[in-house]
Order: sequence, then structure tokens, then C-alpha cells
Amino acid sequence: MGFIKAFAGAIGGTLADQWKDFLVPMSGVPATAGIYPAVLQGTNAGRGSNTKGSNNIITNGSKIVVPEGMALITMQEGAITGCITEPGGFTFTSDDPNSKSIFAGDGFMASLVTQSWERFKFGGIPGSQQTAFYINLKEIPNNRFGTQSEIYWDDAYLGAQVGAVTRGTYTLKIIDPILFIKNFVPATYLSSGEVFDFADMDNDAGAQLFNEVVSSLSAAFSNYTNDPDKGNRITKIQGDQIGFAKSLSQAVEDGYGWKTDRGLEIVKVAIQAIEYDEDTKALLSDVKKADALSGARGNSFMQQSVARGMQSAGENGGASGMAFMGMGLNSAGSVMGAIKQPTRSTRRSL
Repeated sequence: MGFIKAFAGAIGGTLADQWKDFLVPMSGVPATAGIYPAVLQGTNAGRGSNTKGSNNIITNGSKIVVPEGMALITMQEGAITGCITEPGGFTFTSDDPNSKSIFAGDGFMASLVTQSWERFKFGGIPGSQQTAFYINLKEIPNNRFGTQSEIYWDDAYLGAQVGAVTRGTYTLKIIDPILFIKNFVPATYLSSGEVFDFADMDNDAGAQLFNEVVSSLSAAFSNYTNDPDKGNRITKIQGDQIGFAKSLSQAVEDGYGWKTDRGLEIVKVAIQAIEYDEDTKALLSDVKKADALSGARGNSFMQQSVARGMQSAGENGGASGMAFMGMGLNSAGSVMGAIKQPTRSTRRSL
């Protein structure tokens, strides 16, 4: 009885798998997804007979659609067999006996008899596992980061250690889909057909990325504020999404090898808030005051102060007050002149 059932199953599955497949992206995939399986377009508008093919078998001659901003990777028995990184329609070819099809011109013996015999050995099911996955090559948005306590870095402009709590979001890109699959995506996403979503709170791999970004923030702030090309201004960070993203991307690369080991890269960063600690707030306040009194603006403030003093002296002491202030100014000028001019004895010695 077992022999008959196995043989019947082998024949039935073989006949169903003769239909060529049409593989397309699955619907309803979120923008934060990094990888998801290709699905069979078995029916369309109620038409189509390709509804009973085996799972994880791609028929020889099948068509695969690759949309813009996506890559497609095919795998067999867990090994990568192909990678497409350009958009368009492609034809799948395979020498595997389980993929043969009379509709692809593989012949009756190879497509039906040989394939049925091979499946009979495995109890009526295919002896291969072929899968296809789409990889998102677009910027993947809304990856969040945030610190629960202050992070600290040395700031070149302030000349001191700075502390702050910060939060925001970043976009990332998968720049090497093969590295991403081989070195980072857990095996369960490649066997179960589950969507690998970076924003999924239950995705341990995504949570690991979050922790690595938070751990790299201190180095990223230090890289940015100590870069002479950025002017060493801490206040520029929130308005420089790309510049700070480069600093953060370099920090995670130095610490965790995102590009070289995982094929990932941070593209843009939006800092939603930076909350400085009390010492840093006081230091920033002092620096702002010093900036306001430096250069041409400082000279303007000095002139205004002198003018107000002269006005006050004139109002309180009349002409004598003005004369007294004038004497004071002349005395100050004499002192400055004495500092700038060499003394008489010095001139004689020369």
C-alpha cells in the first residue's frame, strides 16, 4: 500500500510540476523589509491551472520578474545559485531533474519518467529544494536609534568633554545582497519564507543592528565634531543628515564591519533631539557669549557701551562729567600709546 501511494504521489506531483512558473514579489511587503520570498503567480483574474505544483521547486523555463530597486537571488539546498541585480524579466534554467518540464523542451523521458522515479525514491516528493528571494536595494527608512543615558565625546571646538542624550532615525541600504544573505540573515528566513523586516521588534538581527548603532554614537559624534571640514561645530549635526550619516557609517564600519562583512551601509540620519547634560549646557552658554563679544560684533558692543557711558556722564554731571570722561578716555589712549611706542631711553640706545 505504501508503495502504491508513494508512486501515485510521485506521478501526480510530476505532472503538476510540468507547468512553467511565473514568479513575482509577494504583495503587502513593508518598506522596511530587507528580504522576502518570490511567489508563484498560479492564477490571474480567475484564469490559470498552475495551482498544484510542489513547494520549493522552480520549473525549467519559468519567468521571474525583478522590479526596479530590487535584486533576486536563487538558492538550491541552501547554496546560492544565481543573483540578478538589474530590473526586467528573466528565464530560469536548471539542470536539476526535478526542474525538467516537457513545456520547456526537456523531453518526455527526462521530464516525466526520470523525474517520477527520482521522486519515488523520496516518497513522492522532490529531492531538491529551490527557492527565490527578493532583496530590497532601496533606502530602507525608519530605523530608529536612541540612548537611555548620556553618551560622551571630546569636542574640539568646545575644548572639553560633551555629554548628551539623543534619539533619531536613519536609512540604510543593502549594498551587497550576497554578503547580506550569507553573513547576516538568519537561516529561518531563508527556509520558512518569512519576511525579514528591519522594523520588526521580534527580529533579533534587527535588534542587533539597533544596539550596534547606539554603541557607535559616541564615536560618530566625535568623528563629526573633530572633523576640520565640518567647522567643529556641534550645532551643525542636526541639520547635516548626510554629513553625520558618513560619520556614523564609518563608526559602525570600524566597530562592526557593516560594509565589509554584511553588505550594509547607513545613508542618511535624522536626529530628532539632542538633550545636553547640565555641564554641557553651561559650557555652550559661555561659548555663545564669547562668540557674541568676538570680532566686529565685539567692537560694535564696545562702541555702544562707550556711547552709553558718555550719555550717562553727560546727563549726570553735565559738561564737567563729559570733561572728566574725556580725560579718562585720553588717559586710556595715552596708556595704549605708551605701550605701543618705545621709550626715550630705548630710542637713544638704538
